Amino acid sequence: MSNENKDQFRPENHANDNFLLTTVVGSYPKPKWLNRAKELYEDPDHGFDEDDYQEAKDDAARLITQEHERAGLDVVVDGEMRRNEMVEFFAHRIEGYEFNGPVKVWGHNYFDKPSVVTEVEYDESWLVDEYEFTADATDRPVKVPITGPYTLASWAFNEAYEDDAELAYALADLVNEEIEKLVEAGARYIQIDEPALATTPDDHAIVGEALEHIVDDIPEEVRIGLHVCYGDYSRIYPEILEFPVDEFDLELANGDYDQLDVFKDPEFTADLALGVTDVHVAEAESVAQIEENIKKGLEVVPPEQLVLSPDCGVKLLPREVAYGKMANMVEAARNVEADLDEGNIDIERGAPTPADD
Repeated sequence: MSNENKDQFRPENHANDNFLLTTVVGSYPKPKWLNRAKELYEDPDHGFDEDDYQEAKDDAARLITQEHERAGLDVVVDGEMRRNEMVEFFAHRIEGYEFNGPVKVWGHNYFDKPSVVTEVEYDESWLVDEYEFTADATDRPVKVPITGPYTLASWAFNEAYEDDAELAYALADLVNEEIEKLVEAGARYIQIDEPALATTPDDHAIVGEALEHIVDDIPEEVRIGLHVCYGDYSRIYPEILEFPVDEFDLELANGDYDQLDVFKDPEFTADLALGVTDVHVAEAESVAQIEENIKKGLEVVPPEQLVLSPDCGVKLLPREVAYGKMANMVEAARNVEADLDEGNIDIERGAPTPADD
């Protein structure tokens, strides 16, 4: 697939010759009043009906989209204001899933793990309304995150298919249908989220095959990214370079870039969407620190292949911290672009030269 489809997201009045696209992975802290609105909606005694709750979600989506604009992001999302858990949201919209109550997953944490009880089918669009609302609320390009079919299969009880791979491929066909609808609505930037791959990296071939289903007949100008959460990346690299996606969104700030060398040999041929702020640290990194993190990415790919975002979704952070991380990231990106324009950055790229014995 072509990496040239990134140019469409470059702002017309961009100040620098170099362009390091800035965006977010997806989730963002929900305003406290939105959580309160959900409680009111779920309590029948309050008379807070579906229209009231819809208005609250619309207000939150508009507010967070504009917060992303204010931070200066080149590509925005609505912070997933309308979504709950990343599997549950989609499972409620796909024919074939049913819910039987929360399942204990670890410690005292429970997860409303669904079951696939019949063949999965595409009913009505999952995300087109969400996309169109966000696109109307901003002049900037909008990215659409979608939970990937491997995770939708892995994080459910499979009672209908021979194995999880068959279920993942069936779900991938539905994701493909949804992307076609999103493209018709104007979307040009789609991100597939596959957190389950981090815990079962040996299944990368299943994810790769599912992606082939996902991108079938999707136009070249539509940018497809794959977000893979923190894990042992050496178990999926370089095999993932065969995946039919434009960019890989990798969580490297979390481990203080200890896995950076994994991606230097063989050469990283796709675009690298590099996590340059750590979502597990509840304070905003300084602009100077983020500049250093950006330069780590330039050890792997040239500037034209580098995209910048936080490591992962930021929904668990205090909202002012999430905003500070984004605003500082954008400022750092523009500073590094200017330094690149001036020829002030000289970074050796690729595999480290072995030391002489």
